[in-house]
Amino acid sequence: MNHPDASSLTAGTSLLDDSSLEMTGKDVPKLEEAAPFIPAGTRVNVTFLGNEDLTMRLAAARAVQRLGFRPVPHISARRLGSRPAFEEFLAGLRADATGTDVFAIGGDPARPEGPYADSLSLIESGLLGEYGVRHVGITGYPEGHPAIPEDVLWAALRDKAAALAAHGLGGSVITQFGFDVGPVLAWIERVRDEGIALPVRIGVPGPAGVRRLMSYAARFGVGTSTSIAKKYGLSLTNLMGTAGPDRFLRALADRYAPELHGDVKVHFYTFGGLRATSEWITEFKKEAHV
Repeated sequence: MNHPDASSLTAGTSLLDDSSLEMTGKDVPKLEEAAPFIPAGTRVNVTFLGNEDLTMRLAAARAVQRLGFRPVPHISARRLGSRPAFEEFLAGLRADATGTDVFAIGGDPARPEGPYADSLSLIESGLLGEYGVRHVGITGYPEGHPAIPEDVLWAALRDKAAALAAHGLGGSVITQFGFDVGPVLAWIERVRDEGIALPVRIGVPGPAGVRRLMSYAARFGVGTSTSIAKKYGLSLTNLMGTAGPDRFLRALADRYAPELHGDVKVHFYTFGGLRATSEWITEFKKEAHV
């Protein structure tokens, strides 16, 4: 690995304190394998995918808790077919004591499957607090969204932050992953200028096969294959190698200013590579103390 120098490593490691991970409902065996390399109490987000059901989502959240971590179940607004379906999920989380911390997203479907068009509607429903939710994560898009104009994204972020405060809920922002620190930090600066003081978790792609990394980037509208390869110093002809977040975290550590950017942590999109990501974080932290 091409790690940064010791001073940058130390700064980068502080950003990694209380870093969070992401998994799907099907990733429970992978989480069990990775568990020895993950600090106790780590926040683990559990996605809300269309090919998974209520039983699988609840079981994954319970597994996160059983292994000594903090579950953060996703709730996908446009995938909820009805208010009763929303309440059934929240009731299941409450019964398992896994739902104090959730992540509210709009979700992939172009048309809502029920009454909730976006994550704001989930917050404004009032149901989150009623079912014991105390903290709600919301999404940020430092490099924009392929289907949503920038002014709409900013209005949505302001509205969601205000709605969280109005409902007495704590909150944070998790960004979509990117490959360029400049736009990410510039976006956070504007977040603060907009008067939004919520903690921000910067989305970072964990170590992943380059081919998989590029396919995810294309899916989420993040850059192009060429720009990804350039950021990681990779050759497009060598797609069987792996890419890690070394360069991104080095640049982030160099340019992050707490007095300007506020409370910032890192959220790892693992792409199923929970153990690879967790081991990478462990090694990265060790090198800071060499």
